Amino acid sequence: MNTEQARFNMVEQQIRPWNVLDKDVLELLSIVKREKFLPANQQSLAFMDTELPLADGSLMLSPKIEARIVQEVAVKKHETVLVAGSGTGYLPALLAFHARHITCVESSPAVFSYAEQTLHREGITNVSILKGDACRGWSSLAPYDAIVVTGSLPVLHEELKNQLKVGGRLFVILGTPPVMTAYLYTRLSETEFTSKSLFDTSVAPISTAEHVSRFSFQ
Repeated sequence: MNTEQARFNMVEQQIRPWNVLDKDVLELLSIVKREKFLPANQQSLAFMDTELPLADGSLMLSPKIEARIVQEVAVKKHETVLVAGSGTGYLPALLAFHARHITCVESSPAVFSYAEQTLHREGITNVSILKGDACRGWSSLAPYDAIVVTGSLPVLHEELKNQLKVGGRLFVILGTPPVMTAYLYTRLSETEFTSKSLFDTSVAPISTAEHVSRFSFQ
């Protein structure tokens, strides 16, 4: 396989048509190499428009959604970010390139171990992975400038929203199959949030999403 040609095709055929046009984001896809965050038996699939299985059987987001997240959240060098669900470590690594620090919360021991090892191998030092319920975030390190949820949720828990700084952004995909909607929330004040719908999609739920229904919502 011609890896660089496959990467070019991914950008031109999948990612640009999904309204990812930010030059810095497109360049980042060549700097942080997706195939290096996948196990050897999946590296030939790194550039396909599909969700790939993680170590615990859950699914990694497709390249176009990962790139769109990075563009929409628009992390800056001084900012701290919470990532709910580490995946292979690839999306946290993309976000880390433009962030001060990334905190990942991962509930699956197998996914946690794989992501931690991969990030260490790739020399990415501004990402910390913590074991916990990703749906609840990590309140002791809050507030965050941005929060990214890497799997879908049936509804957004207030506990997660409230870990956002005033002026901060939160990306999440909400709903149930077959149609879900990606949203970008912005915190305007201690009590006010705005939300913008970005696109419709359908992705696998975050691994602890089934527990969210036990919570109370506003």
